[in-house]
Amino acid sequence: MNAKVLKNKVANRLKRKRRIRAKISGSATLPRVSVFKSNRYLSVQAIDDVTATTLCAANSKSISKSANKEGAAALGEAFAATLKAANINEIVFDRNGYQYHGVIAAFGDALRANEIKF
Repeated sequence: MNAKVLKNKVANRLKRKRRIRAKISGSATLPRVSVFKSNRYLSVQAIDDVTATTLCAANSKSISKSANKEGAAALGEAFAATLKAANINEIVFDRNGYQYHGVIAAFGDALRANEIKF
């Protein structure tokens, strides 16, 4: 890909991200779970937007997984356990401008399979 196409891809994702974030927000009882996807790893965090604090976080590097569907499912299980330890059973899912398919969907399905509602 040339530089112009890549710049447009990133700019379009950031536009989608701003549009989504205008509609959703997290609180201490219903945190926003934000997902970031790089070529190698996934990173997620539960955020309380009222006080601007991160309640809990996880990444696929810490569990020695990569950013594929299997790694996303493993990260979803680990993050669900972290959320349950913090007494969080319901979240607002922030896909961060990414389409809800592939790796992002695998992560979301793993959260739902571990009884986290969104």
